[in-house]
Amino acid sequence: MSRDVQCQLCPKRCVIPPGMAGDCRVRMNLDGKLTAVTYGHPVAVHVDPMEKKPLFHFLPGSPVFSVATTGCNLHCTHCQNWEISQAAPHEVPAYDLPPDEVVRLAQAKGCEAIAYTYTEPIVFYEYTYDTSAAARAAGLRNVLVTAGYINPGPFRRLCKVTDAAIIDLKAMSDAHYRQTCGATLAPVLDTLRIAVEEGVWVEVLNLIIPTLNDDPRLIEALVRFVREELGPQVPLHFTGFHPDYQLRNLPPTPTETLLRARQVGLEAGLEQVFVGNRRGGAAESSWCPGCGALLIERVGFRVLQRRLRVGEDGAGSCPDCGRAIAGVWA
Repeated sequence: MSRDVQCQLCPKRCVIPPGMAGDCRVRMNLDGKLTAVTYGHPVAVHVDPMEKKPLFHFLPGSPVFSVATTGCNLHCTHCQNWEISQAAPHEVPAYDLPPDEVVRLAQAKGCEAIAYTYTEPIVFYEYTYDTSAAARAAGLRNVLVTAGYINPGPFRRLCKVTDAAIIDLKAMSDAHYRQTCGATLAPVLDTLRIAVEEGVWVEVLNLIIPTLNDDPRLIEALVRFVREELGPQVPLHFTGFHPDYQLRNLPPTPTETLLRARQVGLEAGLEQVFVGNRRGGAAESSWCPGCGALLIERVGFRVLQRRLRVGEDGAGSCPDCGRAIAGVWA
């Protein structure tokens, strides 16, 4: 007789009855065995610019092969990909792409990296891990686009085959996580700390939503966390909200709010702070924190100019003052 199984992947630790799925909809109890039913069946397969993830200091200007299955262990009321993140596997047509085929297609498209993105790569963990391992063996790099809601043990294992991660830090507020995302804050902070500790290149994303997480005290707390616990070299992206899913009643984030948040980050000593989902002018580009010289000029997802000097060892530096610029450049 089948029995309940408990998933140990994320902090929700779902206890799943036979024939049912956990909170993410994709991890099921099949005959007493926990099974990720979306394994090898992505619903989205695209080639994107790396800047769309957004990763600005990791192989800038390069194409990245991007895949996602259905499912997410968060339920953000503002999700822009809710049609697939909040769907059950049987509700969305899927491709048949085992890990080796993903790697083959990425190479055929001229991509140096594969991104696990759009929904939540944590819930299709086994597919993400196996594809990442195959990509590493083929000389490709791996990128996680994630909300970071995962237990430390499985995340440390995943870090061993992960090169870069853009981690969405919703707000420095547990109440915001509970009310808006159906999750909690502390595990995400642990994920960020672990990623840096494990040597993954990390960039942090914060979507600023009017009236929900735009309090200046929350912005200051987030900036302080990045600077003190992750390091001033970690890029921070403040991005603009637009009405979607269950939050169509709120207005878009004013550009002025995003620019003020960026200024808070720069004044606190962060080296690279960006504005996204808006035409932010200088706030979209990378600048030398030493002499102020332009390093990488961007408009939207396009790199218009790249002045950064990259040495034979792959290290980046300012062409004007020689200051080292953190990132993965080659």
